[in-house]
Amino acid sequence: MEQRNRFTAEFKREAVRLLKTSGKPAAVVARELGIPRNRLYKWTQDMQDKGDQAFQGSGRPKASSDELSALRRENARLKEENEILKKAAAYFARELS
Repeated sequence: MEQRNRFTAEFKREAVRLLKTSGKPAAVVARELGIPRNRLYKWTQDMQDKGDQAFQGSGRPKASSDELSALRRENARLKEENEILKKAAAYFARELS
């Protein structure tokens, strides 16, 4: 199974800018960037339709809910350990003075 390429929002915006300003045909720009021509057309349409809101959230894979839950549990555990260490450091600082 072929893995699907993911492009950052910056790459998409730059590709559309190149298409508009280079004077080159879309097929040439797409070939130079290594993307299908129809994808370049789609990005251009998205920019026209959504403006600055185009490509929000792209370029970063979403974390699965299981992974997110595990990270939250670990974060809570680390916060608890940090509080224990702070209390221990305060206790020993009083003992030494």
